[in-house]
Amino acid sequence: MRFVLTILVLLSTTLASAQSQGEPSFIKSIFFGGGSAYVNYKQTQELQNFLDSIPNLKDYMITVHSHTDNIGGEEYNQMLSNMRSESVIEELVFHEKIFEEMVEIKDFGLFNPVYDNSTWYGRRMNRRVDIILWLVI
Repeated sequence: MRFVLTILVLLSTTLASAQSQGEPSFIKSIFFGGGSAYVNYKQTQELQNFLDSIPNLKDYMITVHSHTDNIGGEEYNQMLSNMRSESVIEELVFHEKIFEEMVEIKDFGLFNPVYDNSTWYGRRMNRRVDIILWLVI
């Protein structure tokens, strides 16, 4: 138990220092259909290509920011946001160069939209997970 707590403290410290260095190094977004947490084949391939293009992937801390549009209630969107994060993390871990311990999740649900949820385009763009890589070294 003590070992696990030590690892968690080290990871949170590493993430804090990585994020305090400024801007993220790389960002990749995965988009979803309304009410869906399914990562389709095309996006899986794009994600794998993105990860393969990053030199020294082990030198990065990864945050996964999950979003939804504003259709549906707060509780539903929070659950959907979490399901989207988990789907993307499965794809990341499948890559075999990434371990779950390297990833921090932030599920925003319908809060903090980047795009205007009053338009079809804005809602479509808000249904996404952003994979953000922060250089640790």
